[in-house]
Amino acid sequence: MVTLHADRAARVREEMKKQGLSQILVTYTSSVYYLTGVWISPMERQLALYLDLDGRAVLFGNDLFGLTDPAAPLALMIHNDIDDPVADIARTVRPGKLGIDKWWPSRHLLALMEKRPDVQPVPGSSPVDLCRMRKDREEIAALREASRINDAVMEEAVAFLHEGMTEEETAAYIESRYQARGASRGEGLISSFGPNGADPHHAPDRTVIAPGHSIVLDIFVPAPRYWCDMTRTVFWKSASPEQQKVYDAVRAANEKAESVIRPGMKMKEIDRTARAVIEDAGYGPQFTHRLGHGLGLDCHEPPDNSSVSETVTEPGMVFSVEPGIYLPGQFGVRIEDLVLVTETGCEVLNAYRKDLQIVGK
Repeated sequence: MVTLHADRAARVREEMKKQGLSQILVTYTSSVYYLTGVWISPMERQLALYLDLDGRAVLFGNDLFGLTDPAAPLALMIHNDIDDPVADIARTVRPGKLGIDKWWPSRHLLALMEKRPDVQPVPGSSPVDLCRMRKDREEIAALREASRINDAVMEEAVAFLHEGMTEEETAAYIESRYQARGASRGEGLISSFGPNGADPHHAPDRTVIAPGHSIVLDIFVPAPRYWCDMTRTVFWKSASPEQQKVYDAVRAANEKAESVIRPGMKMKEIDRTARAVIEDAGYGPQFTHRLGHGLGLDCHEPPDNSSVSETVTEPGMVFSVEPGIYLPGQFGVRIEDLVLVTETGCEVLNAYRKDLQIVGK
């Protein structure tokens, strides 16, 4: 049965009112799932959910999606591959402003504009984005469970490190441990040895582990729909005095930032707190990225946890705190947790240890 999540739809409509939008089209897979519980990756086909302030909710999709048995107030309009995929939408929307989410392919938007010149497309992602940014009880439970899985996988990954292994071998092993726990297949997890750790987004290759390497493991996967994301850095056989100094600075930045998180503060204040610790240690220019990102049905979603983010923290927000220091040609260190903003502070969702580990001895 396809239905509409009443509480979430009501919150979206409240945001629509605030933004002067009487109707919107939601087309992004994870946002449609958020509101309907239906997960569809449409590829080139048409998927859209129409909401208006009069209570109408219509889900448009291809018959290949297998959508059946809509429950009131949600209606279905189904087309097939030889139909015009935008025709039903054009007959449904009203004249005037129509909020369009940022993911709708231009070929569909342009077709709608041609059919309905009386409709004015305007940016319309934020009503859903703002609601998704504040997780409800069901979502928080899912994110806690995903992080519990991530803690277990990280423990197994560190224990698996062995002589002669490659970054690719590490990544494949981590992937297998996720699958063993029923998680969905992830994309692009990071396993970086030695100098490769100085690239924050290094893709695992055939680099072989060697004594003195820092090992950056940034592991993330949807488990099964809500993401986990955590980074730990360990050292193989030894850690130089500078490696230890860098590690201590990154850990201090991570923990200091987490200690100040509470409702009602601008996200940029959290970034500033972590960045100041790293600057005081003498590595300010080597912290080259924002402090973190929101996470939920997408691995990266609002809020932006950066030095320019004016977003004010609210209970229910979940985002990463992941300071790092990167010394090109030498090594890198990053430590990342997910945090949940609570009524009085924050809850760190990851429990895996953060003390400096030298493994393989």
